[in-house]
Amino acid sequence: MFTAPASRWKPGGFTLLEITLAVAILAMMSLAIYRFVQTNLFALRVSSENNVVDAQYSGFENLVTAEWQNLPTGQGALTGEPIKLNDRARDEVTWTCTAGPGLMTRYAAGEYRVSLRLRPMGKESERLELGLARKAKADAEIGEERESWVPLLPDVQSVQIRYFDPRVNQWIDRWADTMALPRLIKLVIGRANSSVPWETVIALGRTPL
Repeated sequence: MFTAPASRWKPGGFTLLEITLAVAILAMMSLAIYRFVQTNLFALRVSSENNVVDAQYSGFENLVTAEWQNLPTGQGALTGEPIKLNDRARDEVTWTCTAGPGLMTRYAAGEYRVSLRLRPMGKESERLELGLARKAKADAEIGEERESWVPLLPDVQSVQIRYFDPRVNQWIDRWADTMALPRLIKLVIGRANSSVPWETVIALGRTPL
């Protein structure tokens, strides 16, 4: 009688090569997931920081708009001087006002001189901030002893201010007319953390359509 040879039975399992390939695939998938999560977290952080900066500049624009649109015409209410330091614009604009947004307080007696300008963020710091220097009009001839400072925007590299004079129909870099206000004021602010400057045009009166 013919008898078939018995086949050898091999126990089930993975070879070393199969285990190595599985581990390599899992490692690549884990790395891809980690990079995906890291990229999204970085994007969310940058977006959040940008939103904070945008809110700061939006608030700054609303502040100066409310202040300048309430200035009285005449009496030297607003003057502006172009200033440069190390080839960077550090223009200043000064106006006269009473208690209100320009003073950051609702309770202040008399008139004050308020200047929008740049200054170092610290005594020995090279970083600059844009803010308001406030001083009572009666103390205008005194130094900075009685001057208070309100910081508005940090890490500002330059400030360029231009004034639109409808009488000559062009932008000028200095405003010294003590009997009238400019129709428009353009602010161009260079930021340390951005290659693109922030720019806005503020209307001080009705512009023709």
